[in-house]
Amino acid sequence: MRVFGIDPGSTASGYALVERTGGKFRLLTAGVIRTNSKDPIPDRLRTIHAGLAAQLTVSSADCVAIEAIFRHRSSESALRLGQARGVALLAAAQHNLSVHEYNAMTVKKTVGGHGRADKASVARIVARLIGADHALASDASDAAAIAITHMMHHPFGRTTLQRRASR
Repeated sequence: MRVFGIDPGSTASGYALVERTGGKFRLLTAGVIRTNSKDPIPDRLRTIHAGLAAQLTVSSADCVAIEAIFRHRSSESALRLGQARGVALLAAAQHNLSVHEYNAMTVKKTVGGHGRADKASVARIVARLIGADHALASDASDAAAIAITHMMHHPFGRTTLQRRASR
């Protein structure tokens, strides 16, 4: 099972393609799509979409797992996050991939052991799970954690079978 995890953001969107074979996770690729906060939002959204679409094209992913919307203190930052999620969802739909959403607490609980795990703890655990000798960039690590969460919640690859049957 290969899951493409996305941690959307308007200035940094993390992505990670994680494969699970048996009980082992393997990171196939990961990175961060960065935008300039001084650029107009349409340009930033185009950059995010183009970057994710390019990665999905070469990924051979079975599905996408993405962080669900959560509350923000600022309505403006919530709107920006929603826009970034929107272009990520569009990229997944354009590649005919099913999308599964997980809130931050579920990801932290699944990967970090409890819902209040901090980013550094989750990054260390993700690095161990994927066999990396060092932690990934924060946004890429979060994307890998989201992908791993999906695989832990769907351990038998039902998503893989559904997608392949529809090809």
